[in-house]
Amino acid sequence: MRGHDSVSIGILKKMYLYGYIGHRHTSVDNLQKGFPKHWHRDIKKSIRTLRKCNLIIIKPTGYGTHCSLNPKMIDKVERIIGVSG
Repeated sequence: MRGHDSVSIGILKKMYLYGYIGHRHTSVDNLQKGFPKHWHRDIKKSIRTLRKCNLIIIKPTGYGTHCSLNPKMIDKVERIIGVSG
């Protein structure tokens, strides 16, 4: 994924800032909270795209679908969201 849209960057920033990396995960539905209502459909599409790019790991649970950032790709995530390290 070369160009990242504002929705994808927003998702990555939120997950990074809340520490949803590796074993710490959150519900896909919770990721929509805090974003404008008109982004909700785009958020689900972006999650699928970020998963294909291996930036997000999807974890099916008995109580819904959860996701977290791929810890092996955290350097790339930091470059995308502009975190200086």
